[in-house]
Amino acid sequence: MTEALGARLVRSRFFGGFVCGAAVGATVSGLLATKLLRKPAQPPRPDATQQEEPPRPPPPLLREELGSKPILEKYGFPAAGTQIRYYTNHALSYDQAKRVPRWVIEHISKYKTSGSADRKHCKFKPDPNIPSMFSAMNEDYIGSGWSRGHMAPAGNNKYSPEAMAETFYLSNIVPQNYENNAGFWNRVEMYCRDLTERFEDVWVVSGPLMLPQLDEDGKKKVVYQVIGTDDVAVPSHLYKVILARRSDVLKDPLVLGAFVIPNNPVGFDHQLQEFQVGIEDLEKMSGLIFFPELDKAEDVRNICEVDTCKLMSLEEFTLYVTTRKLQSARTLERLGKIMSELHEKGIEPDEYLLKVYNKKKEELAVQTPAEVRERKVG
Repeated sequence: MTEALGARLVRSRFFGGFVCGAAVGATVSGLLATKLLRKPAQPPRPDATQQEEPPRPPPPLLREELGSKPILEKYGFPAAGTQIRYYTNHALSYDQAKRVPRWVIEHISKYKTSGSADRKHCKFKPDPNIPSMFSAMNEDYIGSGWSRGHMAPAGNNKYSPEAMAETFYLSNIVPQNYENNAGFWNRVEMYCRDLTERFEDVWVVSGPLMLPQLDEDGKKKVVYQVIGTDDVAVPSHLYKVILARRSDVLKDPLVLGAFVIPNNPVGFDHQLQEFQVGIEDLEKMSGLIFFPELDKAEDVRNICEVDTCKLMSLEEFTLYVTTRKLQSARTLERLGKIMSELHEKGIEPDEYLLKVYNKKKEELAVQTPAEVRERKVG
């Protein structure tokens, strides 16, 4: 199924023109560069009957090349800002033109996904490492119809308030469909965290894609929306590459999976394996090579064959989200409303949810009136 889906994507409307266009562009660029850098041919040697002319000075380009620095480098090459930027628990390469990351890589473990760091203390804000002229702003997202979608999610960094806060930099954010962000993409993030129960180390690379689509005139085109005064690019798809190692001591093969998910609502009747593609197919789509130091042909196995890639069901997901809501409830009134909403959905609370509910109820019951007012204001 994986190979069939990958083949369909490669042959489909998304990819037809990519390779040809890239090859022609590279050829033309190469010819121009060769013409620019080629030294002029040597003049013919004079006949014996001709008077030998004095040697001519080399042309300006050659004079510079014979000096300490080639002329092309004299004032520096264009800077794309795509250099790797490092944070506490993630790193990224940034697309200054689109105001979104090209890729974000993170490492997670059971330790890192546990802890007391709370996202309620975090704020979305521009990345201080990105020049302001190339940064997205919160105002670009407000009223745009798109949510601020994490590539490295906050929930993967509960071990460190600093690491969690850094995931709210807008350099780690892309415009994402609300239902996708809160639903299917969220379930994929939960699956990555769940992997840490069975694998000591999990590496995840996430990012946006702007894939070509077949237009009404039969031509493939890359067309994407931009939002806000800074023209933040809205991706057509999102990708996630997952690499997991069961143990640093055991010699079990690593597991690897690549997934391409449309930036649209995806219902609970869909599973992650439906969106799996070949790693090389994704590399062609994105122009990136993932885990280049890894021999993908010898050292890894398909993650969905080893670990099933099963996502939470609707009931499991609802219980999980309800538990998070209970943990963040600030008043007894809000606590009761959350439980009523769960009852209206016809889902019975499990043992863990009831434990969280009772603990939170006891905590809120001893609040003073002043504390209640402060929580409501906050």
